[in-house]
Amino acid sequence: MAELVQILIAGLATGAIYALAAIGFTLVWQTSQTINFAQGEFVMLPAILVLVGTMTFGLPVWLALILGAAAFILLFGFGFKRLLVDQMITQGVLPLAFATMALSILMKESAKDFFSPEAQVFPSLAPAGNLELLGTAISWQNILVITVAFAAIGLLQWFVTRTRTGRQMQATAQNPYVALLLGIPVDRMILYTFLINAGLAAMASFLVSPIYLAKFSNGDVIGLSAFIAAIVGGFNQVRGALWGGLLVGVVDALAASYVSTSYRMAVPLVLLVIIILVKPEGLFGSKEERRV
Repeated sequence: MAELVQILIAGLATGAIYALAAIGFTLVWQTSQTINFAQGEFVMLPAILVLVGTMTFGLPVWLALILGAAAFILLFGFGFKRLLVDQMITQGVLPLAFATMALSILMKESAKDFFSPEAQVFPSLAPAGNLELLGTAISWQNILVITVAFAAIGLLQWFVTRTRTGRQMQATAQNPYVALLLGIPVDRMILYTFLINAGLAAMASFLVSPIYLAKFSNGDVIGLSAFIAAIVGGFNQVRGALWGGLLVGVVDALAASYVSTSYRMAVPLVLLVIIILVKPEGLFGSKEERRV
């Protein structure tokens, strides 16, 4: 029983990371109809930037975290929106999807060639060791991941539902044309979602890298798992992305422990196929009708 609890806690921690990335997928899709296939690399890169700050420039960890997050949000929140999405969205959704795929490859290969092809230890903000609770050893890092991720998601949910700007973002997501007629600055609201997405990705990067190390290939698994989580939960619901991420994380951990680590990614894919066949809109998603 203690082993099962440890696996479930580890799965929830991993699922919380997937949820942060999946929520980014969902927010960007809702407001701009953009699927960012570089989302996994968005989670990979901030940790690399922090290590560049500490290893190359000798910055203290706390300062490197702040500067790394700020630089990433500026480049891949504001810059991604202005320099890539705004330029490509007029060409249609498919060319934009290809552009984000190209960005994904560029980010991955750049991290490999200009930083290191080897995995690097990333400093943890959690104390070393485990918390002994009812005979079960729970890693402090997993506790930190779950606590910070849920706090961030709760704060985001409060912001979206309880603030004027958040409600304007919801209106933009539901119908940007009507929102524009009502005087809502639609372009600014869309930009806010890209900035939030970049912030969530940076947070996920800082939380996951102490566990899985900082390496250029981290984005492969995280991006795919987050994409699956967003679809399983419902691509048009932030709540769905949260529960989809937790479900995929737990299923992934159980598969690695009781099936095989070689087939751990196959199990979430099977879950995805089942959800698409049984409930195409996702577990918490709602059906949308569009005229074409």
